[in-house]
Amino acid sequence: MAVSVFLDTSVLLAGLIDFGPQSAPAQLVLAAVADKRVGTVATAWHCCLEFFSVATRLPPEYRIGPADAARLLEQEVFGRMTVHDLPPNERLALLGAAPRDAIAGGRIYDAHIAEIARAAGASVVVTDNRRHFLPALRYDMRVETPAEFLASLKARRA
Repeated sequence: MAVSVFLDTSVLLAGLIDFGPQSAPAQLVLAAVADKRVGTVATAWHCCLEFFSVATRLPPEYRIGPADAARLLEQEVFGRMTVHDLPPNERLALLGAAPRDAIAGGRIYDAHIAEIARAAGASVVVTDNRRHFLPALRYDMRVETPAEFLASLKARRA
């Protein structure tokens, strides 16, 4: 099933946990998903696990408990979007491309998410970490921040 919009962990986190004004664009993206103003939406299983990990280890003023993190994922992610993983036959290719693309350290996680978006047929990846997803451009996917995505959504509706 091809998707048009693929949400990164950064959008899930800021959209589901209020970090103050900087969360507003991601919260509006998730509101548009909930209101069905966005077509087919997906994320990665990796993003779900990363959301759970980060959300349950944030500083105390933002941290949520494991039960709340699981509930948010169930209701707001699994209930509203498709969750994808990288097909098993494409995993070694990802590792093989890492040295060619000068990917090292934790950037392998974003490369993994970008490959999942590609495999899912995404046309746009929405993330607050644009520079981490630049390799997605080679697949003709747009890489937009939540604010940029909202502006393009508004332009399409006008």
